[in-house]
Amino acid sequence: MDLPVMPPVKPMLAKPVKKIPPGMQYEAKWDGFRAIAFRDGDELELGSRTGKPLTRYFPELVAALRERLPERCVLDGEIVIAKDGRLDFDALTERIHPAASRVATLAERTPASFVAFDLLALADEALLDTPMADRRALLVQALSGVTAPVHVAPATTDPDVAHVWFEQFEGAGLDGVIAKPLDLRYRQNERLMFKIKHERTADCVVAGYRFHKSGPIVGSLLLGLYDDGGALQHVGVCAAFSMKRRAELIEELEPLRMRSAAGHPWSSWTDETAHETARMPGAPSRWTGKKDLSWVPLRPERVCEVAYDHMENGQRFRHTAAFRRWRPDRIPESCTYAQLEQPVRHALDDVLGDTG
Repeated sequence: MDLPVMPPVKPMLAKPVKKIPPGMQYEAKWDGFRAIAFRDGDELELGSRTGKPLTRYFPELVAALRERLPERCVLDGEIVIAKDGRLDFDALTERIHPAASRVATLAERTPASFVAFDLLALADEALLDTPMADRRALLVQALSGVTAPVHVAPATTDPDVAHVWFEQFEGAGLDGVIAKPLDLRYRQNERLMFKIKHERTADCVVAGYRFHKSGPIVGSLLLGLYDDGGALQHVGVCAAFSMKRRAELIEELEPLRMRSAAGHPWSSWTDETAHETARMPGAPSRWTGKKDLSWVPLRPERVCEVAYDHMENGQRFRHTAAFRRWRPDRIPESCTYAQLEQPVRHALDDVLGDTG
């Protein structure tokens, strides 16, 4: 492979802001694996956000990209998998599997797509110093007439349209809106774009914690919600505390600390075999294969309000939640899934139908 921009490339990033800024190009924020696609004739590689190769995990996508991309190019985009008309991040993470046979089975059962939103090189020309608006025009031209499973991400310079996308596209499993300055040059691993994500709040039961890696202070609080059957389900963690606050939480939570997990709603976590069939804290990471079963059980008697962006399969927070406040006015049993706002469904095909 001999391209004007060579792997590994660490993609340009976005910093969070509260509102959609004016005077920019706007795109949907895709909920998948960020990937840089490198094609040089028959050679094709997919690089992850960290620079590690993703090529072996998406054989069907490699074949499709080799067919549909320009002969020599470097594209920034997102690998996604859709089920029932919306993005399915769980199906995507299942691809990170050591067995080639399993990857091949999943490639046939749940084929992936590639959504391109930036062009870093074309033929013999590197475009890293080309303004974003010009790169976008070249991208649309280079992929004119491209067919699924390769798509050009829809884009607009109209902030009113961006606001509509922000409200509607979540129903198709998307994650918010990205805003890009029109004169922006491509700078690897720098947060020069802006991301506007959905944020909601929920009252959750605090049923345990993990220690911080630096010592015997709180690293993260384990959060739960009651399901329709009255069982307390683990929904995620909140972890953004100052070091001082982490130490204070140890003292605050000490009266709730249980001597063992016996009788706790999540007592099965102490059984390694339980982690083979259920996704719960301590289960092996799909990325590292390592697991940590250590946690401190608390009597599930305290409630806190947390902010979150969206739910994964309606069951758990996709990302780490942000602690907002304690809720002494709420009883744990009132913390159910019923309080969670569900986005109105929106067909993914409608999102991809307009490339701008």
